[in-house]
Amino acid sequence: MLSPKLRHRVTLSGLTATRDQWGGVVESWQPVVSNLPAEIVPLSGREFVAAQATQAGVTTRITIRYRGGVAPAMRIEHGGDIYNIKAVLPDPTLRRHLALMCEMGVRDD
Repeated sequence: MLSPKLRHRVTLSGLTATRDQWGGVVESWQPVVSNLPAEIVPLSGREFVAAQATQAGVTTRITIRYRGGVAPAMRIEHGGDIYNIKAVLPDPTLRRHLALMCEMGVRDD
């Protein structure tokens, strides 16, 4: 089954907006689920030039047990690594797991 493969423990975080004391909007990443069992598999690496700076990106597939509400606007944290979720691919048959296509090393914000 899937359990032996889920040997990593990750944190699923979502971006939340709050107002500060002056009425400005402050965005911060807040944990949605901590200690979530996952499998992390690096798929490919690439290097490119953006804004005259060389950046490296790693495409990664992270598999977790099925849970509702996971969206591409979220991110996965594992150790010191941050993975930006690019796509959420559900199990087409039984909804037992989600495959999260992520990218590490390239920042959109």
